[in-house]
Amino acid sequence: MTLDSLPILDISQLDDPDKAEAFKKQLREVTHDVGFFYLVGHGIPQTLIDEVLDVSRRFFALSEEAKLSIENIHSPQFRGYTRTGKELTNGEIDWREQIDIGEERAAVDGGEDYWRLEGPNLWPAQLPELETAFTEWRTQLSALALRLMRTWAVALDAPEDVFDEAFGEDRAFSLIKIVRYPGTSDDNNPQQGVGAHRDGGVLTLLLVEPDKAGLQVEHEGEWIDAPSLPGAFVVNIGEMLELATNGYLKATLHRVESPKVGTDRISIPFFFNPALDARMPHLALEGDGLSVDPTNSPILETYGDNALRYRLRAHPNVAEIHHSDLLA
Repeated sequence: MTLDSLPILDISQLDDPDKAEAFKKQLREVTHDVGFFYLVGHGIPQTLIDEVLDVSRRFFALSEEAKLSIENIHSPQFRGYTRTGKELTNGEIDWREQIDIGEERAAVDGGEDYWRLEGPNLWPAQLPELETAFTEWRTQLSALALRLMRTWAVALDAPEDVFDEAFGEDRAFSLIKIVRYPGTSDDNNPQQGVGAHRDGGVLTLLLVEPDKAGLQVEHEGEWIDAPSLPGAFVVNIGEMLELATNGYLKATLHRVESPKVGTDRISIPFFFNPALDARMPHLALEGDGLSVDPTNSPILETYGDNALRYRLRAHPNVAEIHHSDLLA
């Protein structure tokens, strides 16, 4: 199956009885063959999309002092601001600055190591609108993601609620990243924005600024460009959904090339993840087995074990400050 661009799926077809079955069939086929697609017809208001992009731009325009007031070195939960060059993928530097926003909860004392990831966010005092906008963003995208999960379940011949327990009411461990990629590439020398990787959760809904490119998706040994599409999210599945389907649905390798010198790019991935102590149900599907991670790290059954491993690996400076006992 040769691809020049990602498939486009319209989730509003679920509201039309004459088109709903076709959408489910397409969802199953596309995520089995490609693992990535554009999602339109999702119902997220354009006014909210415009608001989160605008407030993201305003955050990155703040002074260095203001941004560093919420630097992630102050957060045992790896939340807050990460300076350019302070996150790694496969041991290589990702050239981006970003904010990590998780579920707003109290810190957990004791228990399994992965409970260290549960806790509060860091919000910039100079821009209270950021918390307001992204709290609403998390609420609306969580509902959209859960609708997708239930649609996948039916499309895979399982009960509609088969995935619900892993997320539970107020138990999901979703994560938002607000990312700015400063331009470092030229025509003959593309630079790493983010290195090739698979997402470690269940599914990702990615918003990219209009008219921006850089995301590339691996398919049958080739890299497919996935520029922003007006009104669309880029959707991909993560390793925990691959695990649940025995590799029938694939968590696909992807990467981001840095923009051209003199430009930049804002992207906002929303990672819909199960509870830290959750194990995904195993569906009776004949898949191809699990993918081999670029770092040769197996997918672990409990989501929190995967999440903690990724955080320790991606942010060694935070790990050294707050979790040095785990690094041995």
